[in-house]
Order: sequence, then C-alpha cells, then structure tokens
Amino acid sequence: MNTPRPPISQALGPLFIDIAGTELTDLDRERLSHPLVGGIILFSRNYQDREQLTRLCTEIHSLRTPHLPITIDHEGGRVQRCREGFTALPPMARLGQLWDEAGAEKATAAARQVGYVLAAELRACGVDFSFTPVLDLNYGRSSVIGTRSFHRQPVVVAQLAAALIEGLREVGMGACGKHFPGHGWVEADSHVAIPVDERGWEEIQEDMRPYHLLRLDAVMPAHVIYPKIDSRSAGFSPVWIGKLRNSLGFNGVIFSDDLSMEGASVVGGVVERVQAARNAGCDALLVCNSPDSVGTLLKEWPGTVLTSAATRIERLLPAKAAPSWDQLQRDEGYRAALKTIHAQAT
Repeated sequence: MNTPRPPISQALGPLFIDIAGTELTDLDRERLSHPLVGGIILFSRNYQDREQLTRLCTEIHSLRTPHLPITIDHEGGRVQRCREGFTALPPMARLGQLWDEAGAEKATAAARQVGYVLAAELRACGVDFSFTPVLDLNYGRSSVIGTRSFHRQPVVVAQLAAALIEGLREVGMGACGKHFPGHGWVEADSHVAIPVDERGWEEIQEDMRPYHLLRLDAVMPAHVIYPKIDSRSAGFSPVWIGKLRNSLGFNGVIFSDDLSMEGASVVGGVVERVQAARNAGCDALLVCNSPDSVGTLLKEWPGTVLTSAATRIERLLPAKAAPSWDQLQRDEGYRAALKTIHAQAT
C-alpha cells in the first residue's frame, strides 16, 4: 500500500506554471515541487467536473507547505474556465450596462453578488485565487478586452470592481487588477501580437484611475508598449512597475502576464523573458501553455526565491476554510446571489 508522502516545506518561488490534463502526472508533481515554483494556473483543459477539480486541487495542496496557490482566469462571460456544473457568470460589460440602465445601487449590488458566487464556487472546489477583475476601460477598440471591461468611465469601472472585490473577499478570495496601466485602447491582441499604445502620459492617466481608487491584492501589467513613456512593455518595464510600487504605493503581488504570449516575444526566449520580468519588479512569473519552456527554465534559469516576493505570494492564500459544495448550496446568501445573476441572464 502506497502512503502519501509528507508535504515539502519550502518558501513559494516566483514561477507559476500549468499542467496538461485533469490529474497530475509524475512530471507534474516533480515540477510543482521544484523550489522555483510558487503556484499553478488552471485552464479549461484541467476541468472535467466539480468532483475531479476538487480531487486535483486537494492533491496539489498536499505537495507543499505552505501550499501552492491554485489560480485560474475565471472572470465571467467568455473568460470562464469552469463551466459545466458552475454558474454561468455574466460578462462584466453587463454590469456596466445595468449601471447605465438601472443606476449605481442596483449595479453595484449585482457586482458584489457576482463576485461572491465566482469566489464561493471556486473555493468550494479548492481553487484559491482568480485573476479578476479586468480594470481596462472599454473604448470599443479592443476585441480581446471588449465585454470583459465593465465600462468606459474609470469611476464606474472602479465602483463596480470595488463591489465585485467585496464579494470575492466575503469568501476569502483576493483580487487581481489587470492589465496595468490599461489595455483597452490598443486594438492588437497581446496573445498573438505586440500591441503598441501611442498615447502620452496625460491620456493614459484616465486608464490608471481605477488603480488609484481600489485596494488590490495583486496587479498584472499589460503586454503593451507605451513608447512615449518607455520602450519596454509594461510587464518588462521598471518605469511602469516603479510607478505602481512608488506612485500608487502598491504592496501586493505583481504578476507578469503569460510570458509565452506573443506580446512577450519582444524580449527573446523564455529564460530572457523571465529574467527581464523579474528585473523589472514582478514577483510572480506566469509561464503557460508551453511545457518545454517550463522544463528549460527549471534546468537553466539561475533564479532565486526572494523573501519579499514569497511573502507577498503567500498572502494570496485564503485565511479561512471554504465550505464544501453541498454546504454552499444551503447558504442563503449564495442562493440569493444566484437569483440576481440568473435575472441578469434573461
């Protein structure tokens, strides 16, 4: 009979990696136990049903202490990794539309309930953190942002995001604002291109306004170049990350966006990208959908675990236990939130 091995006790490293399937392989376990790895991001391919997801998260958590943060892109609308068995969440633009049609009070109440359901369902299955909310302004130019954005007006974006974050935190989940300083103006999709925003500092200030108004646990810079400010894209730029740390006083986790995306190709290979993002000031370095790149990094990157970054990453772990899925179904607040969300879908 095989007995589970005790968890490895080590600080959380800077690399956040992914896996290919719905359960861990021996190679996955080896990589997730590597000292340079500090978390995992899940995708739709890693989700089969709630029971499978719960088993997967339980095993991932058993590998390390403190346990690896399990993260996911689960925003609502078209960016929702877990679907069958989960509540279909509206796109954030629907909440902005509700603001315009029914007023701030009704829209912010709905946003809080969306945040509550989003976080409660993920946490009931073992997921710790979702990369949400999108704080980009909807200029009507960016197809990759589009309905992921709450609104065109920064104050409306900030108020709706604040309400959604309140719902997340009610069940112990933090919030990640993205994509700093703003991805809504550029038309190119950084997944497949290198977007360039030619606006000057004064114009970009409007996009940054939500970051001034919100208390965030994490921020993800954009794979966008703003050449009038810096020749490097924001996630590789000490200038932009310095503004985030110093001008805005942000002391949470700074995540790179996925370093395997085309928008990151301005720097070179994966080792160069990871080092550039670390040098710029990113705490956590996402490398997704490229298992060969992860293998290269773990063999060739001479990275170290920085105590300050590891401490910030550890703060993303929920401080309280989550109810099970069955317990969640009996929660009156959850049931009331579902009614609101279903009403927005009709």
